[in-house]
Amino acid sequence: MRPAAVFTGLAGMAVVASLLMAAEARLRGGTGGEDTTAAEAPEMGPAAEITPETGGRLAPISDADAEIIARAAQPAAPSPASAERMTATPADPPPPPDTPGGQAAGPAAKKPIELTRPVAENAGVLSFGERRLQLAGIVPTPTDRICGPAGRQWPCGMLAKTALRQLLRNRSLTCDLGMAEWKGTATAACRLGTQDLGTWLAENGWAEAEAGSPLGVVAEKAKQAQKGIYGGDPRRK
Repeated sequence: MRPAAVFTGLAGMAVVASLLMAAEARLRGGTGGEDTTAAEAPEMGPAAEITPETGGRLAPISDADAEIIARAAQPAAPSPASAERMTATPADPPPPPDTPGGQAAGPAAKKPIELTRPVAENAGVLSFGERRLQLAGIVPTPTDRICGPAGRQWPCGMLAKTALRQLLRNRSLTCDLGMAEWKGTATAACRLGTQDLGTWLAENGWAEAEAGSPLGVVAEKAKQAQKGIYGGDPRRK
């Protein structure tokens, strides 16, 4: 065998060994390790190799081999669990424990509540034992109110109270309240069957409507028709 051929073969083996060591060094570099042998090896570049046919000159390698070397040099992709930990967002903070759903506590919602044995204290205020309830939308007519011109005055407040008592006749009412028990005087709309008591008093002229109340229209009609406290003594008719 000729010395030139032997030299060429040894050179080719050295180049292949250098490429393998370079690839191994790149693999170790992806995991944080270092290879001093690969660092000391000459950089030949992944795109060329020495073959006996080229007489020791660099020749281009195939695209498949270059792609294999490039993939080996890339760092390993993170695991799915690691990716989830990296992309996970902090959970929303829980709502305040003192209010459901984090919403501010508001007044209790009103609901229909049945009240028994109502007593009319005047035309607009009812009593249930020690509790009192003012009908919504009207100005109660005090029992001591006097109506009519001089010489023809009459106790319209007392008659207004009597008219409401005759309507109630101790029957149960349905009132829109936040709770069945309360202290002092509450204000609510109450119904006797389907008849709203505040509307009945305003329509018949036994009570005036509050300012801005929707009962203002019917109260004005009663005034124009001279009903209740707007008219004369009904006992003279």
